[in-house]
Amino acid sequence: MFRKAGMALAAILIVTGSALADPIEGNWKTQSGETASIAGGGSFSITLKTGKYAGKTIGSLKAAGDNKYAGSITDPATDKTYSGKATISGATMKMSGCVLGGLICKSQTWHKL
Repeated sequence: MFRKAGMALAAILIVTGSALADPIEGNWKTQSGETASIAGGGSFSITLKTGKYAGKTIGSLKAAGDNKYAGSITDPATDKTYSGKATISGATMKMSGCVLGGLICKSQTWHKL
């Protein structure tokens, strides 16, 4: 009986933990002022909605832990793709793109709209 109750409690905690995670999906204001939309399920696609490169897909991320995502980020001006990661805290997301195994990185802070 305790085993079944423990399994049920574990399942509830797993579902609740997922529900409490800050969602990556939605519209975000980039550091340079454009609006980017993040949508998807298991894999999240980042598409610019405003600005010079509107309509361009600039990234693909997958969940990598609580409020953390990893994948690739593309510079819309050069079309160069970098290893990317994102960390969400409330309505703020820190995005990073790196080369050389993370030796050189550039970061931006985005805000949820």
